[in-house]
Amino acid sequence: MSDIPAVQALLTDSFTRIRDLVTDLTQDLEPEVSTYRPDAESNSIGWLLWHLTRIQDDHVAAAAGAHQVWPSWRDRFRLPFDAFATGYGQSPADVAAVRVPAELLAGYHAEVHALTLRYVDTLTAAELERVVDERWDPPVTVSVRLVSVIGDCLQHLGQAAYLKALAERASHP
Repeated sequence: MSDIPAVQALLTDSFTRIRDLVTDLTQDLEPEVSTYRPDAESNSIGWLLWHLTRIQDDHVAAAAGAHQVWPSWRDRFRLPFDAFATGYGQSPADVAAVRVPAELLAGYHAEVHALTLRYVDTLTAAELERVVDERWDPPVTVSVRLVSVIGDCLQHLGQAAYLKALAERASHP
């Protein structure tokens, strides 16, 4: 990874695409669409957006050795979860509890995006190769963690976009 500016540009572009998709999904997102679930076991758009932002916040802050953005937003969300819950392993009842305005989802993600870009701007070859999780074989490096976050976010954004289309079709048969 000798061309660090190119790596930084690629990561910045990837995370900015995520930001743009979150912005598109939250723009004019009505509560009934945000909370739409095709069945009681499904995730909602609001939960997916909250979860992907929590994961990005948690993983990037940990890699950067920085504080998460979440504590400054947690009280506004009023979620009945542990203080640093990310959504991993949550039940359908937990998913149903995420009923927050689109503006909160968008605002929280905007701050996480800013944290992410600040960290990306500091990356060096040594930082990208630094191991952040030894529980895996091979151990997870910063570069692998960032690519994993991008993949998870894009997967959840695809799910949310599909749900939005389903919800809109269900409300206008």
